[in-house]
Amino acid sequence: MSMLTNTLGRYFAGRFVVAALGVFASIFLLLVLVDYIEMVRKTSGLASASAIMVAETSLFRVPQLLEKLTPFCMLIGAMTCYLALSRRLELVVARAAGISAWQFISPALGSALLIGVIATIAYNPMSANLRELSKRMEAELFGSAPGGGIQDASGFWLNQVTDDGQVIINAARSEQQGVRLTGLTLFRFDTDWHFKERIEAREAALEDGHWLFRTVRRFTLDSPPVDQARLEIPTTLTEAQVRNSFSTPETVSFWQLPNYIRSSESSGFATAGYRLQYHKLLAQPFLLAAMVMLAASVSLRFFRMGGVQKMVLSGVGAGFLLYVLSKVTEDLSKAELMHPIAAAWLPAVVGGLTGFLALLYQEDG
Repeated sequence: MSMLTNTLGRYFAGRFVVAALGVFASIFLLLVLVDYIEMVRKTSGLASASAIMVAETSLFRVPQLLEKLTPFCMLIGAMTCYLALSRRLELVVARAAGISAWQFISPALGSALLIGVIATIAYNPMSANLRELSKRMEAELFGSAPGGGIQDASGFWLNQVTDDGQVIINAARSEQQGVRLTGLTLFRFDTDWHFKERIEAREAALEDGHWLFRTVRRFTLDSPPVDQARLEIPTTLTEAQVRNSFSTPETVSFWQLPNYIRSSESSGFATAGYRLQYHKLLAQPFLLAAMVMLAASVSLRFFRMGGVQKMVLSGVGAGFLLYVLSKVTEDLSKAELMHPIAAAWLPAVVGGLTGFLALLYQEDG
């Protein structure tokens, strides 16, 4: 019996992994195609944009998008796996051999936990690095005009006050968590808060004690525009302060998050977003296992008993509600109305308990 259980366990685990990776690859290809078409539309007027570079930019952007869809890949993959096993009567044979539902669900749970660990410690750092690389390529594609091209949301804003007055910096894109900026517009004010000049620059880099701007055009109220190859503006900001101001938690890899949390605490910045992202990554293996539990609770029904379509729709609906719950808790945590640990772990706990109770009712109730 032990040998039979181990053999079936490896078989069910293999079927689940193949189904989950198949869903993952299908969604990946779909996202790459959609993003590539959008990038082609936006670069159609740029003579310097080659098809290969546009394709690489889209390819490097997609992994981080797909990371957010990993729980749904697990849900759809597990449902596909168990529905196929049920349709081919393999689950019926397993039950007839004395294997309970808990025994042929356990291999998929173990596989989901392992996939979640790999996604946290390996896939997340890779997707963050590829996203930074895609930003650099976007800057090369759209950096010819200040403020042009693809922007990160509404851009990035930075305010600094020095002995010469105040400088407000707006950047269309940020690389290396704000250490390098492209598509810049600056507004300078003197010590009496009177407008001094507006500056547009192609790119800027934070160096020791100053910002170095390149391909600069300066506008004042009483003189024509002046072009400069480079311009230095003093700053008291450090790399750590700029990284904490410009970086978003999703673009920081799992291994760097503890340092960012400590740095933000010492600099007086809010750490709720970084803490939430860190605990979400820690909870990711258990969230994937919870998705397997939900999928199993709606996919183990014998086909000839009918009602499979309703069960599948209920599983998809449960996954959607779990996504809504995760977004609500995430927003509450970022607004500091909910502790990051509770916000990160609540969807995994709710999903796991829901699937466990549903399976317990179906199999033992």
